[in-house]
Amino acid sequence: MALETSRPAFYALRSGGWRDYFTLLHPPYTAWHLSYVAIGAALSAQFSWSRLLPTLAAFFLAVGVGAHALDELNGRPLRTEIPRGVLIFLAAISIAGAVAIGIIGAVVFDPWIAAFVAAGAFIVVAYNLESFGGRFHDDAWFALAWGSFPLLTAYFATAESIGAAAIAGAVFAYALSLAQRVLSTQVRDLRRRVTRVQGTIERADGSTEGVTPELIMGPAERALRILSVAVVALACASVMMRVW
Repeated sequence: MALETSRPAFYALRSGGWRDYFTLLHPPYTAWHLSYVAIGAALSAQFSWSRLLPTLAAFFLAVGVGAHALDELNGRPLRTEIPRGVLIFLAAISIAGAVAIGIIGAVVFDPWIAAFVAAGAFIVVAYNLESFGGRFHDDAWFALAWGSFPLLTAYFATAESIGAAAIAGAVFAYALSLAQRVLSTQVRDLRRRVTRVQGTIERADGSTEGVTPELIMGPAERALRILSVAVVALACASVMMRVW
């Protein structure tokens, strides 16, 4: 079965205009990774809205906008029509905004926050532009950068230390992000690079079934949709537990 008309992602809208900017945000995945920020803050005994909200804003700028703009610059995986200059501007202004928020946090709350800011700025550029020969662009780095790091940063920004709960939470975020990566790799390959699928499945009872794109990527993509809702729900529950 041919795939010429496949969308590059299940959440991608038809190319053109404002729809490209919506698609660029990768809404389900941005919400997923911002959830780690909320969970990290909620794990801290010193939960504070005044620290969580700026941290969420910084990660939205860095990950939701900056990282995705850089990713789209690097090969147009989402097939948007956003001009190259606009993507560069979005990446630069959003990452600069995230760094500015982090610097303010370091000045007002704890100087060690600056270390997280520096690490985050490096990761967002090195990962999405596949710098250093792609050394920082693999499954493990994805899980660290978009899973463990947001959770640990939010925890530290709130507690000004790293406790056992933060370590356990980082392992959770790493493992879940790694699972996300495993599921999404096959889906992305099929949607963005494969042009034709063919074949037949023969079962022991003698029945046969044609191989289709839905058969291959359907379960993984449905799992991704479900997990994106589940982790956001967990983040909301974690925060509500701390405030009510």
